[in-house]
Amino acid sequence: MATGKKLVIVESPTKMKSIQSYLGDDYEVLSSVGHIRDLANKRDIPEKDRAVYGKYSIDVDNGFEPYYVVSDRKTKTVTELKRALKGASELLLATDEDREGEAIAWHLLETLKPKVPVKRMVFHEITKDAIQAAISNTRELDISLVDAQETRRVLDRLYGWDVSPVLWRKVGSGREGQALSAGRVQSAATRMVVDRERERMAFVSADYWGIDATAARADDAFRVKLVRLDGAPVAVGRDFDEDGKLKRAVVVLDEKAATELAAALDAASATVTSVEAKPGTRRPYAPFTTSTLQQEAGRKLGMTAKTTMSVAQSLYERGYITYMRTDSTNLSAQAVKAAREQAVELYGDKAVPLKPRVYASKSRNAQEAHEAIRPSGDTFRRPSQIGGELGRDEKRMYDLIWKRTVASQMSDAKLETTTVTLETEADGKKAEFTASGTVYTFKGFLEAYEEGRDETRADADKSADQQLPKVETGDALSLGEPEAKGHQTSPKPRYTEATLVKVLEERGIGRPSTFASIIGVILDRGYVVKRGQALVPTWLAFSVTRLLEEHFAELIDYDFTANLENDLDAIARGEEERPEWLKSFYYGGEGHPGLRNIVDNLGEIDAREINATRITDVATLRFGRYGPYLEIVDPTQPEAKPRIVNVPEELAPDELTPEKAQELIDAPVAGNRVLGENPATGKVVVVKDGRFGPYLQEEDPVDPDAADAATGEIEEKPKKRTAKKDEPKPRRASLFKSMSPETIDLDTAITLLDLPRTVGKDPDSGETITAQNGRYGPYLKKGTDSRSLQAEDQIFDITLDEALEIYKQPKYGARRAAAALKEFDNDPVSDKPLKVRDGRFGPYVTDGETNATIPRGEQVDDITFERAVQLIADKRAKGPAKKRTTTRKSTAKSSTTKKAATAKSSTAKKTASTTKKASAAAKSSTAAKKPTTTKKSTAAEKTS
Repeated sequence: MATGKKLVIVESPTKMKSIQSYLGDDYEVLSSVGHIRDLANKRDIPEKDRAVYGKYSIDVDNGFEPYYVVSDRKTKTVTELKRALKGASELLLATDEDREGEAIAWHLLETLKPKVPVKRMVFHEITKDAIQAAISNTRELDISLVDAQETRRVLDRLYGWDVSPVLWRKVGSGREGQALSAGRVQSAATRMVVDRERERMAFVSADYWGIDATAARADDAFRVKLVRLDGAPVAVGRDFDEDGKLKRAVVVLDEKAATELAAALDAASATVTSVEAKPGTRRPYAPFTTSTLQQEAGRKLGMTAKTTMSVAQSLYERGYITYMRTDSTNLSAQAVKAAREQAVELYGDKAVPLKPRVYASKSRNAQEAHEAIRPSGDTFRRPSQIGGELGRDEKRMYDLIWKRTVASQMSDAKLETTTVTLETEADGKKAEFTASGTVYTFKGFLEAYEEGRDETRADADKSADQQLPKVETGDALSLGEPEAKGHQTSPKPRYTEATLVKVLEERGIGRPSTFASIIGVILDRGYVVKRGQALVPTWLAFSVTRLLEEHFAELIDYDFTANLENDLDAIARGEEERPEWLKSFYYGGEGHPGLRNIVDNLGEIDAREINATRITDVATLRFGRYGPYLEIVDPTQPEAKPRIVNVPEELAPDELTPEKAQELIDAPVAGNRVLGENPATGKVVVVKDGRFGPYLQEEDPVDPDAADAATGEIEEKPKKRTAKKDEPKPRRASLFKSMSPETIDLDTAITLLDLPRTVGKDPDSGETITAQNGRYGPYLKKGTDSRSLQAEDQIFDITLDEALEIYKQPKYGARRAAAALKEFDNDPVSDKPLKVRDGRFGPYVTDGETNATIPRGEQVDDITFERAVQLIADKRAKGPAKKRTTTRKSTAKSSTTKKAATAKSSTAKKTASTTKKASAAAKSSTAAKKPTTTKKSTAAEKTS
């Protein structure tokens, strides 16, 4: 047996550095940088096994056995881990203590096949005491948690790979041609956002008026609101339903009645008829869970769910907070003591109740860790003590978590709400006004923290809180400054990331640790766009949701999706068996038809109807390859080809009312407008509206009578067919972003058509420098060397001297030489600082040796050190891009055959785990709780 150091494996390079410093020289801490294995692609499965594992890389006929391989980008990592394991005396798997972390530990065990003792090391915070305690209190691998995570992975593969192809065939592609996808949770979340927009579209607004006035006595004054007329309540927003109809008997004031009544109330005398004071209590909020942290960070810090989790993970891995993926509101005894001590220190002895507060967790989930998110350690560091150690977002989040944790152990807030009712006569009617004010007699936990709140429809009817003067029943007050105010009922507000997270948790759809990725997927797929903080569904989302509702109704049902999560929890608790449950889901059982049966019996799907929404009798909204458009039918000629009207992308679905549709129909056509004749060519210049925006084109002169005298528009005649090689290609040019097709003039158009513009010749090389516009914006070109310009106007204005100065700068001009957008610690491989820079094709991560483009859909602000390390590692694993070569078919075929043969001979045979869970775990020095099902595994034998 080896007698070397003990090997500790964690997921994160940041965590690796912190833990190594706590454990000392007897331990070697390495990082797996996340998952090392995943379900294989079909090309990675040997030919003899492809029939069994099919398109899913899962044997659906034999216990849903998955076929795993080490991903190409992790072969170097696995090699390094195997090297370290050879001389180790013991292996400690220190991945996160949730389902995903447990599964990563299992995959490491299956891949590394250690011959030394193996222990599972878990902790909730990265402090010296916590790490040393974890070393002394190791446990066995929890195979039930592994089973739950593996079930989720198999389930998502089956769901996505069976349903998504239907979307590809019947709906098409998403934003920028991206493939659509369906998913167990993402589809339900998309439906939620679409359902809210449908409610807004069906909503009928109602108008109502109210009256505010100022009640005064001597120097005391406060605002009052009309609430009753002749004993009947005056209408407010909550009295109307979604159809704009009243839900109860109330007095609805219109503008005329409200204005006349307000005039009659001016300078009227009112009498106080009641003064009612009610004591109240507000209890502090529970410490943060993953869900409540995402919600509150969205409200107070303006962070997306993804950014919230990224910043929280950074704080956890650097030892500032406890584990950030948790459903528990529980605090350890040490944390309760620390919070109470700081509350007393800061706010006095009365700041805490006699007994510590205990918060019951709403979840019986086995997935998450067992303590709320809080500052780490037995004594909390105050935000003021760590100011120079953290970045801006980390400081703000730590401050939020610290305040919430301390406040959770503080005393209740005591308050008193006073309501004053006044009565007066006006215009022959008895009018009653009220005013309310709240006074806190003891602020309690509010000294430290108050939770943010989301927008509601009732906000418009709420009066601003105010401090009321002391008045008594019978007191006479004068009314002044009466003001009639018009109101309109509003639909339910759109979801924000915070409110969507809240409703997903309430419905039990997904798990808090997955909410950020769910929202990221529906944004990235183009199902949802953000308008400010609001999540607005696109018409693409309507098409996708309609197809799923009509043909996969059960799979997108909210309750069904929530029950799937409950079943996964049952597997995690060891109450359900993975193979039997997957068989029921896939093949059907207990009233569920099964995914396979649903897909096999879809019948005909009318793609045209799926992508259609009726707006008016003549206008139908359709979603096509290039986005939404209106199809307009002429009722007098129903068989004629419909007219197409583009719909602006920024127009939200609930804003496309029949009136707005008619406005778009009636709008003048921007395209095919003749600007005039180009004197240099004798051709006319026409501005057109194309799929990718407005553009200019030179055409042969047309009959002047064919042009509309008022608008300058011409109607295109059918073109005669000619051979393509005989067709002269017309000159075209796109309009600049700052230009409008309605206002562009002939001179500007000719200038655009004449591009590229010759700037001059390089005196050293003699090469001509030109300025032009391209796919990625304006740029200079000298031979094969191009340099970006900062603005489109520079194409016309830049001088030769200025162009030569740009060519003296490093490639891509000032942007490459500019300061980094973000800077991190050194990369664990190259030991060089990681930076995020802005390049010609977008932002990228670099360590000075390897550059990795930040994927589309990810923002610079969301990139953490761990993500930067992962991007560099992935790029490094791929190696330099291979040059394309052109070969004959026979050569390609021969080469392919030869490569396949070589790969086959050099690839070690895959290993299959056919033993029970207890046996498998025992062989790995990890005793299991219960028997396991077979899981096919290959160590991507490329790494051995």
